Amino acid sequence: MKNLLKYMKGYMKESIIAPLFKMLEASFELIVPIVTARVIDIGIKNADKSYIWRQCILLIILGIIGLVCAITAQYFAAKAAFGFGTNLRTDLYKHINSLSYTELDTVGTPTLVTRITSDVNQVQTGVNLFLRLFLRSPFIVIGSVIMAMTISLRMSVIFLISVPLIGLVIFFIVKFTMPIYKKDQNMLDRVVLLTRENYEGARVVRAFRRQDSEKEEFTRTNDHLKKTQFKAGRISALMNPATYALANLAIIVILLAGGRQVNIGNLTQGEVIALVNYMNQTLLALIVLANLVITVSRAWASGIRVNEVFAVKSSMTAPEEKTMEDHSEAAVTFDHVTFAFAKAQAPSLTDINFTAKKGQTIGIIGGTGSGKSTLVNLIPRFYDVTKGQVLVDGVQVTEYSFDRLRGKIGVVPQKSVLFRGTIRENMQWGKADATDDEIWKALTIAQAADFVKEKGYGLDEPVATRGGNFSGGQRQRLCIARALVRDPEVLILDDSSSALDFATDAALRSAIRQGTKGMTTFIVSQRAATVKSSDMILVLDDGKMAGMGTHEELMKDCVVYREICESQFSKKEVAGL
Repeated sequence: MKNLLKYMKGYMKESIIAPLFKMLEASFELIVPIVTARVIDIGIKNADKSYIWRQCILLIILGIIGLVCAITAQYFAAKAAFGFGTNLRTDLYKHINSLSYTELDTVGTPTLVTRITSDVNQVQTGVNLFLRLFLRSPFIVIGSVIMAMTISLRMSVIFLISVPLIGLVIFFIVKFTMPIYKKDQNMLDRVVLLTRENYEGARVVRAFRRQDSEKEEFTRTNDHLKKTQFKAGRISALMNPATYALANLAIIVILLAGGRQVNIGNLTQGEVIALVNYMNQTLLALIVLANLVITVSRAWASGIRVNEVFAVKSSMTAPEEKTMEDHSEAAVTFDHVTFAFAKAQAPSLTDINFTAKKGQTIGIIGGTGSGKSTLVNLIPRFYDVTKGQVLVDGVQVTEYSFDRLRGKIGVVPQKSVLFRGTIRENMQWGKADATDDEIWKALTIAQAADFVKEKGYGLDEPVATRGGNFSGGQRQRLCIARALVRDPEVLILDDSSSALDFATDAALRSAIRQGTKGMTTFIVSQRAATVKSSDMILVLDDGKMAGMGTHEELMKDCVVYREICESQFSKKEVAGL
């Protein structure tokens, strides 16, 4: 938690004022039993109504002052806690976004979602309660014992015995519940994982009629979480009856012993009532302190989980922005590149070596799992190579700042992702100040202009979450247009036309070739027809380069490429290729 204290910066004043006002409230609360004792011993004993009224007004004033102090403390504590939570959440979000794909793959999205939501909220709640109660509760307990001593040293022995006993009960309850609460937070990761998988894969779940089994899995996990929480709840439920039983026993002893002291004249009736009130205040303060310890302990556990995310450092670093001269004719060069994912037993790419010249169209083809997407992900430096080097415009990608490198490259990933808003807003992800003319030009090249015009609102057509109100092919074309809007030097189409029919796919490739003169284009596909007309085709097989050249050259010299073509075309078509 020490590492998280920096997020309290700017809220030091509130962090001091809140506990001080809580202590002030506690001070007035400790005065109340004394005033009550005077009402009994003086006002009621002497039938002095005016005195009773004066003391009652004093109690009201003490109550009002205590209420004002409590509200003030709550305000400043909440301000500090919410400011702390906002700062922490913002910094954690920035940190997560700074991580490379390697770290994101390793940690996992569900875990990160839980850390930035549930765990940060737990820490924020812990800070709020800590500022309000960490001084008040001990102050009330110690103050009550001291006030009992001022009334009667002999009677205060009851406090000195009962308070440690109540504290011991609370300690054991907290000791047994804390590990369960920590396990509870970890179970939330699993619940978030199942929720996310079922949300994103809803169509697949329904297509395979797996709703019932998925519901059973979620119910089983959720029930496990419920049982964990119930277990902690049952143990915590012992706190009130156990502590109240001890406190009531102490009160009985106070009344019995106090009665004898009243009979012999050592105590007054009002002082006995004051001692009972102090015992009740002590009990309530200890219970509040126990709840504070549980909440702060849960916040502590969540703080450790948040720190674990901060401890994950990006394996990629980028130099500061600097001017680079471009004298190279090569747009992209792979110089004997080998790449392996974190914790993978074997490399995904082995000794990849090629050069793509500016303006060329490079087709990449191969079987499933051959490393096609992995290869193009190395160009914008989503991952760092294990061996060799990747160069863009003759400069190693590691020498570029991330903004400069990715500003040169337009990427259309395999999974079409649109964001809630309008078509115009989604297109402006590619270029923030893109004009309508630039957007329409990109939509025309991407074969998306026609269906966008057919929509009632054109560029202002709403886009539902994840583009759910568009078909798969429409989403792909909109994503291609979004990448084209920025007019990148290098365009990467990672199997981004898989949902298009052959005619639309052919029209798209023709439009890109004609409308993006000078742009180097990488087309990843499993369709031989899609890459057939490329200036150069890379054939991958199990992460290795199986062939490189034009379609005609590969048909003669590359067995893997020829087998792909034969599997996709008829014998007559293959003969004519």
